[in-house]
Formats: sequence, structure tokens, C-alpha cells
Amino acid sequence: MTQKRLSIRLDSPCRQRLEELATEKNETISDAVRRLIDDAYQHTVQERRIRAVERLVSLEVEDVPDPAQLCRDLETAHEPGGIWYLERST
Repeated sequence: MTQKRLSIRLDSPCRQRLEELATEKNETISDAVRRLIDDAYQHTVQERRIRAVERLVSLEVEDVPDPAQLCRDLETAHEPGGIWYLERST
């Protein structure tokens, strides 16, 4: 995977918290930032999926599809578009 450099400015308290997180996981600062981004991304995707399910439930569909099939259909429809796909398509 191609990596690109990112430069950010952190105040001392934020930098100290980041160092603490990295030390706790025995990882570099860069690895900690990547992990935190991945965690935040997964959390956001999960929240959007929950909202999508809540919207589906609010439709009051009488013929409810199989949950496993519905899950596969939702993943197929929304994962390739990434995190912003759901917001743009609604």
C-alpha cells in the first residue's frame, strides 16, 4: 500500500495523550494514529448501519426479509461506497 505523509499540529496535552495511547499498545505514534483512524472509521460505519436499520424498521414492512440475507444485501450495497455513501444516497 502506498503511504503518504501527513503533518498535523498537536498541543502538548493532545500529544501526551497520543504518546500514552501508543505506549499502552506498544506501538509507534504513526501506528497509533492509523489504529485510531481505523477505529473511528469502523465506529462511524457501524453507527450509519444502525441508522439505516432504524430507517428500514420505520418503514413498517410486513414481509420482512431473512435477516442474514438483508445483512448481506446491506453490506453489498453500502460497503464499496465507503463511509459517505449512505449520506449521499439518502
